[in-house]
Order: sequence, then structure tokens, then C-alpha cells
Amino acid sequence: MTTLQSTRTAPTRPATPARRPAPAHPSRWLTLGVLGIVSVYFLAPVWWLLVSTTKSNSALFSGNGFWFSGRFALLSNLHDVFTRQGAIYPRWLLNTALYAVGGAAVSTLVSALAGYALAKYAFRGRETVFNIVLAAVLVPQPLLAVPLYLLFSPVHLVNTYWGVLIPSMVSPFGVYLARIYAAASVPDELIEAGRVDGAGEVRIFATIGLRLMSPALVTVFLFQFVGIWSNYLLPALMLADDKLQPVTVGLVGWQAQRGIGDAVPFSIVITAAAVSVVPLIVMFLSLQRFWRSGLSAGSVK
Repeated sequence: MTTLQSTRTAPTRPATPARRPAPAHPSRWLTLGVLGIVSVYFLAPVWWLLVSTTKSNSALFSGNGFWFSGRFALLSNLHDVFTRQGAIYPRWLLNTALYAVGGAAVSTLVSALAGYALAKYAFRGRETVFNIVLAAVLVPQPLLAVPLYLLFSPVHLVNTYWGVLIPSMVSPFGVYLARIYAAASVPDELIEAGRVDGAGEVRIFATIGLRLMSPALVTVFLFQFVGIWSNYLLPALMLADDKLQPVTVGLVGWQAQRGIGDAVPFSIVITAAAVSVVPLIVMFLSLQRFWRSGLSAGSVK
């Protein structure tokens, strides 16, 4: 009874007024404005490329460049791209895929081996080797194109597949990322447990190290794949035969033919450039979740 009376006589709390959202700070609008400008800066060329692939060669130089023309010429442009010059463009795509996939795969394996060794084995000069790798990361790759040409020329590797594949099999950034990730994600206790069970170092690396390092290795593969796919200077110096060239060198050759005899129309060059970007987009989207986790390697231990 006393409980009921106390419940009846208990004062009711006044309703709390709804909180109004805080007004946006001026710095927030400034940040959004800068991000919007940057987005337009990066996306405008992509939009222009997509729109240009649907135009004929004459429509490219008339009307609004950022909007479609009356005639939809995408299918005819694609047909001309894959049949032009004896259907050389599919050969360029296959060459580029060979260089990118083969070079990236071997580079990823080499980076995994080197990074794992630098992270898990104590030997004299380990820090010196790692510092050399860091210094190699800072060297721009185009600076090495001419020295590589001078090295490969006496051994007759110029104008061969190996002239592009061999330099693509080494990635200092991949070694650096693999070393950081191996140190953060491969516990020493697992390695010691494998040794106690009688497993060799190669088996421990293959069964434990590679599996735990897989996010970083996918990131290394993706970065190397994109770098090789978009590389121009090294293949341009090494390859004189157009049947060995990748897409980048071939497209520049088509562009250089403008105004000379049976020149390749500009619409075909643009469409070929757009098609060459599709494998990069597919690769990035399929490996995006591994790429994100690999980039954050070592940030949280």
C-alpha cells in the first residue's frame, strides 16, 4: 500500500525538449567545397572519355565535348579498334596481360620471400639491407629505363618479352610492405610451434607465412599489376617490334600516325584507350577489400 501511494505521489519529470542539430561549421562547408572541386577535377576527364567513345571522328570536334552527339557510334568504334591494322589491338592486350600478370605474380612472390626473411630472421646486415630497400622505393622507375636498356642490349634481351618481364619482377615497395606486414601479422610463436613439430623453414613459410600475409600480398600484386599495365617508357625503349608491344606503346604509335597516310582516326584511339582501362577497373574492384586491409598493415598491432 505504501508503495502504491509513493508511486502516485511521485512528481513527473518535465519532458526534455528536442535538441536542435548544431549548425554546420564554416570549415565543414569549405571542406565539402574543396572535395567537390577535386572530384570534378578527377572525374571530368573520365566522363569526357566515356562520352567520346560514343562519337564518330567528326562529332568529336563539333558540339559539346562533355555530352553525347546525335549518332551513337560506340559499337562501330569498338569494331574498328579490334580490326584495325590486322587486328593488332587484341595482340597488344594479350602482351600487356602477359607482362602485368606474369611480372606482378613473380614480383609478389619475391616480395613475400624477402619481406618475410627481413622480418623473421635475425642476421648481420639486416637493417642495412632494409635501408637499401627503402632507398630503392624513393628512386623513380623511369630513371632506370635507360640503364636497363644498356644492360640488356649486350645479352640480346632487347626486343624480347624478357626485356620487359625481368625488370617487372622486382618491386622495392612490395618488399617494404611485405616486411612491415610480416612483422605485424605473423606471430613468432606460430613459427616456433612449427619448428617444434618438425616443419622446415620452407614449409612454415608456405603454410603459415603466406596465408597470414595474403592481404598484403594481394595489395602488392595489385600495385605491381597497375604499374606494369600503365608503364610506357621501359617497353618503348625495349621493344621495337609492334607485335611485342603493350597497349600503352601501341596507342602512342597510333596517335603519332595522325596526318600521315592512312592515319588512325582519333575516335578509335580514344575508344582503344577506354577499353584498356577496363581490366584495371575489374582488377581493382575484385581486390578492393584486400587492398584496403593491406594498406593499413602495421597501423594497428
